[in-house]
Amino acid sequence: MGSSDRLFNRQRAVHEILGGGLVADVMLWRRKNLTLGILVVTLAAWVVFERSGYTLLSLVSSVLLLLFSILFFWAKSAEILNRPAPPLPHLHLSEEMVSEVAALMRDHINALLSVSQDIAMGKDPRMFFKLAAYLCLISVVGGLTDFLTLGYTSLVIVLTLPAIYERYEDHIDRYLLEMYRKLQQFYVRLDVEYVSQIRNWVLEKKKLS
Repeated sequence: MGSSDRLFNRQRAVHEILGGGLVADVMLWRRKNLTLGILVVTLAAWVVFERSGYTLLSLVSSVLLLLFSILFFWAKSAEILNRPAPPLPHLHLSEEMVSEVAALMRDHINALLSVSQDIAMGKDPRMFFKLAAYLCLISVVGGLTDFLTLGYTSLVIVLTLPAIYERYEDHIDRYLLEMYRKLQQFYVRLDVEYVSQIRNWVLEKKKLS
């Protein structure tokens, strides 16, 4: 298929569009063991949360409490028995690392605030309607499911749909392009039969008034 027969007239492969790195390999099942491991671990985590009644905060707190308790008693017993202390790395954030992270966060937050101000002041109507549509969609989806189920479902979609599309991209592109052409034809017919007539009727009313 030529580029004109591809969705969005793309010329690059799906792997290149996804970045061509480890993330692309995982999403397209180039590293099957890693992809399968991610799905199994997330499924196990989802089952634990759903069946045990734990929330994310309570589980993290419990795990941290267990971890610090083990390390604390290990260190104390090592002191008494003259044994080596727990092999912990030196935890330290350098000033350069903190400055880079802060600068990156500042740039993103300033960009977000600038867009938010434009939307609130009515300077970007298109972005406002996009934001409203996204928020409505999030509200509807949030009312149908909880955050953990949504997160797991999203991960499954991310790890399956790109791989399915790459495998059957010729058939999918052909089908979607055919649907797009039919929608264009429908829109043209709708515009000719209805929209243009309404527009002419409004113009005639204006002339008469």
